[in-house]
Amino acid sequence: MTKTKLLTKAIATKVPALYAQDGMGMAAIAYAKFFTPWGNWTWYLTEMDPATGQCFGLVIGLERELGYFNLRELEATRGPAGLRIERDIHFDPTPLSQCF
Repeated sequence: MTKTKLLTKAIATKVPALYAQDGMGMAAIAYAKFFTPWGNWTWYLTEMDPATGQCFGLVIGLERELGYFNLRELEATRGPAGLRIERDIHFDPTPLSQCF
């Protein structure tokens, strides 16, 4: 089974490096939104290290918090009936303060 890529190259080239938006809090720009179609988890990507897949952004799950997540782990995650985490294809870069 092949892994699904959550980010297009076009989006990935726009995402700043880790710590590039450090200190901006909810004014930081989110460049992509990922979500579980089977639950209530959502990840808003603000920064990324493309070499490792390490990301930073707003994570909404059991809590709403700024934190780290790994893109490769999201791509490998499977839910009920093999469902995968998806990227919101209609999402445009948006300040985190407007993402929920």
